Amino acid sequence: MNLDQINDAPDILMEFLEYHSTVRGHSDRTVAGYYLDLKILFRFLKRRRHLVSLNVPFNEIDITDIDIDFIKSIKIEELYRYQSFSPERMNSSNALSAASRCRRTSSVKSFFNYLTTKRHLLDFNVCQELDMPKRQASLPRYLEESECERLLAACDGPYELRDYCILMLFLSCGLRVSELVSLNITDIYEDHLRVLGKGNKERVVYFADGCREALDDYLAVRNVENVKDSDKNALFISQKNCRFGVRGVQQMLEKKLLMAGLDPSRYSPHKLRHTAATLMLKNGVDTRALQEVLGHSNLNTTQIYTHLDNAALHEAAMANPIGRKYKSEIDD
Repeated sequence: MNLDQINDAPDILMEFLEYHSTVRGHSDRTVAGYYLDLKILFRFLKRRRHLVSLNVPFNEIDITDIDIDFIKSIKIEELYRYQSFSPERMNSSNALSAASRCRRTSSVKSFFNYLTTKRHLLDFNVCQELDMPKRQASLPRYLEESECERLLAACDGPYELRDYCILMLFLSCGLRVSELVSLNITDIYEDHLRVLGKGNKERVVYFADGCREALDDYLAVRNVENVKDSDKNALFISQKNCRFGVRGVQQMLEKKLLMAGLDPSRYSPHKLRHTAATLMLKNGVDTRALQEVLGHSNLNTTQIYTHLDNAALHEAAMANPIGRKYKSEIDD
């Protein structure tokens, strides 16, 4: 998000957002999430403490006067009430989902940690004692190997080779959709990709021979004649002669799932990422190598992967059976 366009946040919140955007290099989506969660928190507290008239609509409550003294006064019981509060559900008995409560709590914890450890403005961090809401564990949904083959075989039409290549990279390499659409021609090497992941962190992702074939077939027909100069380096080009975007990939996948006889409401680009991870794990890939392949940013796991060499990452890509399949095998 463009921080310059924010004019309703107190200085202390803006400093926090700028820290995550510039120093931590977090994505616009992450920064926007922090902004929304904390804006709701401050409005919730002002309404709860009767600091504004009930006649003022919730979304119009001014929070620009929030300062460090106000934040120091926040009690843990207020934060627990905030976890499940939603201005859209004030007159509803339905509670926020566990995922939303966890995300909201994570935003608050990050804000208080910043004020305590980076700015040294708080002597006591109330969030040290704030428990995360319990979230029901569930296994990620994924496609079986035979379903992957059906999905790949469903690629046809004028963009067959492009769509097939996209699905192969999802299913073989476990890319995020944002990573896939940001790929450039210069990111493609003989047996690996250079991927720009979350927090602008680069990583190397290897692929097997089936992926190499899919890339070569697509590159042979890739046409940038009518593409504007700023998008000519994009690996995947849309029907509108520009870089293929996230929504375009989602719509393409929905069509291919239907053609393959699979339920598009059950699967998304991220579920294809889960599929790649599951297939690698099922075929003996070490969990630490897998998380390096996927580009997880958790500090603890990142430290574990520091000593992994490229051979382990290459082995992870080779272990995925989808990545070893050639197009002729899929079409038969």
